[in-house]
Amino acid sequence: MISQVKSIPPGLSVLFLALGCLFNATGVHAQESAVAPPSAEAKATSDADFLAAADEVLSKMSEITGLKLRTPLKKSLRSREEIRAYVIKQMNEEKTAAERYGGARSAEAFGLIPKGFDLDAFIVNILTEQVEGLYDPKTREFYIADWSPLSEQRMVMAHELTHALEDQHFQIEAWLKAARPNEDAELARDAVLEGSAMAAMIDYLMLGTGRSLKDLPDFDPSMLLGDLASTPTLQRAPPFIKDALIFPYLGGLTFSAAILKDSGWPGLSGLFEKPPVSTQQILHPALYRSGQIPQTVTLPPLEKLLGSNWSKIDENVMGEFGWKEVLKQFLDGTRAKTLAAAWNGDKYALYEEKQSKRMVLATRLRLDSEEHATRFSGQYSEALEKKYPDRSNLTRRPNFFSFDSPDGGVFLYCFGVECVTLEGATRKMFDGLTKAIEWPMAPQPSQRLESAAPAKTAMIFGSAENNVAASEVVLGPQFLESQGYSFRTANDEKRQIVRLLQSLPKAQQVFETFGD
Repeated sequence: MISQVKSIPPGLSVLFLALGCLFNATGVHAQESAVAPPSAEAKATSDADFLAAADEVLSKMSEITGLKLRTPLKKSLRSREEIRAYVIKQMNEEKTAAERYGGARSAEAFGLIPKGFDLDAFIVNILTEQVEGLYDPKTREFYIADWSPLSEQRMVMAHELTHALEDQHFQIEAWLKAARPNEDAELARDAVLEGSAMAAMIDYLMLGTGRSLKDLPDFDPSMLLGDLASTPTLQRAPPFIKDALIFPYLGGLTFSAAILKDSGWPGLSGLFEKPPVSTQQILHPALYRSGQIPQTVTLPPLEKLLGSNWSKIDENVMGEFGWKEVLKQFLDGTRAKTLAAAWNGDKYALYEEKQSKRMVLATRLRLDSEEHATRFSGQYSEALEKKYPDRSNLTRRPNFFSFDSPDGGVFLYCFGVECVTLEGATRKMFDGLTKAIEWPMAPQPSQRLESAAPAKTAMIFGSAENNVAASEVVLGPQFLESQGYSFRTANDEKRQIVRLLQSLPKAQQVFETFGD
């Protein structure tokens, strides 16, 4: 699903990589020809100028990376119409129409794109608008946009010609596809390709200064982003699409800089011989160095539970990057980042009813500890409530959460270090799923607390100082939240909190804190 956004070969440089910002900020002066702004009178580059510049830059990139040119390289200028035709052709070759449809529906089911969003058309438009150059590993040909002035082309050449050199040494298309069908692992390899080309491009721009990327200890890759508002299609893109397009470049650059810092460019071959296996390793280079790999997670087939009118249209791995993107849609960025970092493997599957096009989304996520699984249960239940504002029949128990929505039942259940979700299904289907993975049956709705207050809601009352004190006792807000309780203030409903607390252990400690 994530690779749906970047279903084109490595080597697409986009216009939002505005490196001039970096060098102005750090006081580094790169080669004038590489960073000089285009003049108003800039004209289309001639073939002769283009070929001469490409040969010059190719020679420099070979020196920087240590990768020798083994065979002559085809180079050509392409019009915007030709690049658009290439993008469409490549999308059709990379994935079938059914695979692209399944990926788009999965992005919709996770809440990453709006319902009915035409992802195929949007990706074609955004790439046609943004692509400034590319290297095609199938034909082993380097293209450049013919509308760009030569001063801008050299920067793109440095990036794309690094791909060309890597291809001659490591066969990058086959190397990238070796990660399939795991799209998270494929995205991690894409980040190696784009990140290493970004690092080489920065070193090219710093030629003659006596410095390189490794001499920028406080380097922030986000400085490479230009004004996204200046690119109309990208400005309208859902946040997930922006992040998925940018991640291989900037996330890959941070990873490549960290791994190559000690070894330098001679260590590049090691990244291809032992590639990262997940986006988690890209986001946390120390995990790549230590060799920590995620667990393999499986989901049982649900076709028998759903019936003959349903078919599975997508199944894959989200990875830490994917789950971070999902969580960001409904929680703040800091919480999303923290929760996703506990990822230790996952699998999702999307089913669609043939006539109605209704969807059922199943996920199984492994966390790195039971504590993080419990935390995920509490915070992802909040995300699901925001995702489905129109809901009813809510049930909340420790590590279990469910409600009804217009699209069907929504279930979240955590057991041990794992959590499963099922959206758009019935309770019978959910029980069938948990039975298939040999989990205990989840609590039934009839097991709700009987009280005048909403199920599993603690009424906190009294003065502010008493409320602060309550957070310091054993049975304080943090404990109750971990058991699935939510909080609201009700000064006139003391009796209800008394009744609730009397049924819980260590209640006396709370009474001593609050008084009578």
